[in-house]
Amino acid sequence: MMKSINKLPVAIIGAGPVGLAAAAHLAKNNMPFMLFEAGNSVGTNFLSWGHVRVFSPWKYNIDKVARELLLANGWKAPEDDHIASGKEIVNEYFGPLASLPMIASHIRFNAKVVSIGRKGVDKMKTRGREEKPFSIKVNENGKVSYYEAKAVIDSSGTWNQPNPVGSGGVFAEGEQELSEHIFYGIPNVKQSALERYKDKNVVVVGGGHSAINALLDLSEVQERYPDTELNWVLRKADVSMVYGGQQADALEARGALGIRIEKLVKSGKLNIHTPFHILKISKTTEGIKVEGELNGKEHVISGVDEIISNTGSRPDLDMIREVRVDLDSSLESVFDLAELIDPNIHSCGTVRPHGEKELRHPEKDFYIVGSKSYGRAPTFLMATGYEQVRSIVAYLKGDVDAAERVELDLPQTGVCSSNLGSKKIADGSGLACCGTANTEEKTILKASCC
Repeated sequence: MMKSINKLPVAIIGAGPVGLAAAAHLAKNNMPFMLFEAGNSVGTNFLSWGHVRVFSPWKYNIDKVARELLLANGWKAPEDDHIASGKEIVNEYFGPLASLPMIASHIRFNAKVVSIGRKGVDKMKTRGREEKPFSIKVNENGKVSYYEAKAVIDSSGTWNQPNPVGSGGVFAEGEQELSEHIFYGIPNVKQSALERYKDKNVVVVGGGHSAINALLDLSEVQERYPDTELNWVLRKADVSMVYGGQQADALEARGALGIRIEKLVKSGKLNIHTPFHILKISKTTEGIKVEGELNGKEHVISGVDEIISNTGSRPDLDMIREVRVDLDSSLESVFDLAELIDPNIHSCGTVRPHGEKELRHPEKDFYIVGSKSYGRAPTFLMATGYEQVRSIVAYLKGDVDAAERVELDLPQTGVCSSNLGSKKIADGSGLACCGTANTEEKTILKASCC
């Protein structure tokens, strides 16, 4: 049985940056694989916010092996320091990579993975479990198919699992019933979605970069259409907490967002509601009414036309219910990553180099990678995901030394902070949230998010 399992392909879930990188590494090593993508093209999630530019330049966004394969096939690399939009990343990188002959024939589009498990046994069965191949149930264009694999790399991400607008991580009363008035993500308000938002009373919910992007775009709409009213709902004690490092941020594009949003807040053209916890959304003759608590007291925003939700996202755990996984109880991240990325401790994505060993689960040869490996934590670097799959593919190939080796090159920033204060390390020196610290055993890298 084991011999037949080894002849099976590796299954990759999701054709985003990390899933495609996994495909590139498997292709280079002549290891059979199949890649399932729920959308009708690669980078479907990226295209949903294609008008938005990422923070990190191209040099951090392209996997090394993927670059190698592309260059060998006549691809012209974009400029290293250019800041690309989501659409540019798909068109100039994902698309060409997925079109390579050694990858294209292994991708199945419109193929949504419904469940993953071991063939013929449920989660409770232990004896002989590792001798069973993985069984993957897939909905392909409305038809259910089953595939077998020797290993699974789940890079399905979290973008399609947005957190609700309601406080406490649960849907507000009326939120699902009025979903046609709520956009979860970053709409292209200046172009394709202009008619939906111009001259409307809009509420943006969230305190992260996605919310800031939406508000800054809406402010430009407001300049052209003065009847546009903007409301910003946050759960933070003080709006200034979202300004970030600004000029001190090593990622210039991210720092610029903080500068611009502070200017917009001080302009008085934006109604701030913080800390506001939404409990109920209802429709009245005057429009949508948003109700909740502001500083412990009842608070209402009336006459609302549209709501844009940027409250983060969470991993889809239903598909892996029959797989034995080890997840952090609060973040729903891979357990060994939780202490590195917990936003209760760190203000940015702090990452110690990690690979196959840290990403292991009780289920042998099953891995969660990419943003899904971070669970509900809001920060993730594509380069981190590339290192994850490099290490995993090396391990699956049998090259343990390569799997344990660290090959991570990340940008650094000095604007992060830790709620735990200065932490002492082995040599007695203080370790800030970001930067590097050398110990006798290893170098700990602290990196910014993208």
